Amino acid sequence: MRGKYTMNPILQKDMEDIFSRNNSWERLENSTVLLTGAYGMLASYIVHFLLYVRTVKNINVKLIAVVRNKDKFVQRFGNIEGFDSIEIIQNDLSEPIEIEEDVDYIIHAASLASPQYYSVCPVDVLKPNTIGNYHLLELAKTKKVKGYLLFSSCDVYGTPKVDGLINETAFGHMDTLDIHNCYSESKRMAETMCRAFWVQHQVPVRIARIAHTYAPTMDIQNDPRLFASFVKNIVAGEDIVLKSDGSGKRTFCYITDAVAGYFKILFDGAEGEAYNVCNTSQFVSIRELAECLTEIYPEKNLHVICKQRSESENYTENKALVGHERIPDNHKLQALGWEARVDIREGFGRVVQYIENENR
Repeated sequence: MRGKYTMNPILQKDMEDIFSRNNSWERLENSTVLLTGAYGMLASYIVHFLLYVRTVKNINVKLIAVVRNKDKFVQRFGNIEGFDSIEIIQNDLSEPIEIEEDVDYIIHAASLASPQYYSVCPVDVLKPNTIGNYHLLELAKTKKVKGYLLFSSCDVYGTPKVDGLINETAFGHMDTLDIHNCYSESKRMAETMCRAFWVQHQVPVRIARIAHTYAPTMDIQNDPRLFASFVKNIVAGEDIVLKSDGSGKRTFCYITDAVAGYFKILFDGAEGEAYNVCNTSQFVSIRELAECLTEIYPEKNLHVICKQRSESENYTENKALVGHERIPDNHKLQALGWEARVDIREGFGRVVQYIENENR
């Protein structure tokens, strides 16, 4: 189906922004992209973008969306023009995916990335990064794909020995018996597996090591991460309450910068290599982020309040970040011609505006 692509104005602007990055989009013409985890926060933007280039830019690209729950995917995308062009496969990746047609690109984005799962269902956290990754790499080998992109994480760096910029060659200590490391260790294994398939079977793998990324499609009702909670507070007109001094720092990358980076790696990255996808310039403390959000909307008259966390409250802190300034370095990705354009003020402003538009 071709024609006008109707969506939330913020999404429309974001799709135009991504397309303007000049990422050799002609490579998508007459191609098939298989995307796992297709209704997650990050991957859903890839779905939106592929529908956008198909319906607005008239690029004939087919999407195969692999999801754990078909109904959830239909609920999110079913009313969008071009949806009928998507092939949906319900598979949690514990079994091989059976596909008869050709596949040109595979983007493996399925993962249980939220820390709330690490101690509750660690085996389920491991599966998509290990067993699922293996099944997809076997499929990539069989289909002789043009490109395979693994969504990895900057968590693979563990606790580096030095502060400052962390490039793709830096690695630190990680306790393999600490169950909270099930996610980061399985991402390390996924990367090694990708490299092995490249060495032994010449599968053209590339790896995106993703740092903190935010998007309008975040689930502010269920996402336990602090930045999602902050957005929820702003939308509800509530003060932001910090249960610490807010000194821990993160880099925050807006989704348009991230998606442009993913495709840049997929199309132009070196085979068998990993790239940090992050906005190094937006390295701010949790308190600075909270204050920025309240300042974007002065008419709401909201404040940042610090309170002591009670001992009964369940909280998992990233110990690798406490008392340190470890910043993922994006120079390797920049060398491909990519750049981060969106600062936290503009990016989180888009997120809040999108949610408020949806709530009207």
